[in-house]
Amino acid sequence: MSFSRAPRRTLPAVVALAAAGALTLTACTGDAQGGGSGNTNFVAGKDGISTAAKGDRKEAPKLDGETLDGEQLDTTDYKGKVLVVNVWGSWCSPCRAEAKYLAKVSKETKDQGVEFVGINTRDVNKGPAIEFEKDYEVPYPSLYDPVGKLLLRFPKGSLNPQSIPTTIVIDREGKIAARAMQAINDKQLHKMIDPLIAEK
Repeated sequence: MSFSRAPRRTLPAVVALAAAGALTLTACTGDAQGGGSGNTNFVAGKDGISTAAKGDRKEAPKLDGETLDGEQLDTTDYKGKVLVVNVWGSWCSPCRAEAKYLAKVSKETKDQGVEFVGINTRDVNKGPAIEFEKDYEVPYPSLYDPVGKLLLRFPKGSLNPQSIPTTIVIDREGKIAARAMQAINDKQLHKMIDPLIAEK
């Protein structure tokens, strides 16, 4: 008796499918769905910004790999600083709308111990993403994550990325403090960052 086996999927294909599924919920829209019910321990504001109180924050994952420039980057090197992580794609029009604000605020807050890192996702090659960074004069590095593997590292039930664009702010202790799942402006960025700069 012989049995025919279904073809096995390779690990990269499974990861790519899982990542695509995780981000198809509200990909590249301006609609942010907040969470504040259940045991999530964070509050969603009317402005689309969700925050977690200092004692309720979850540990941010290690995000590491190759940047669009071909350098190696590891976000654990930024511990002790406030870290802003922006998930974006060159194909995403809300990402284009917010790019100038991210660039502006990254320059304004650099001397206050704030670092910015992008996660470029769903760009099948680096060319359009590199052009995007040049066009918008993005002064900080972006990890290249075409299939969204890095996004799956965020713990469930936390302020994890669920759409593109998403901006996440990590406190000095390496914990996730705020998230916006929509294009944001400089005022909204400061609302997310400034309280963390003030924390001791």
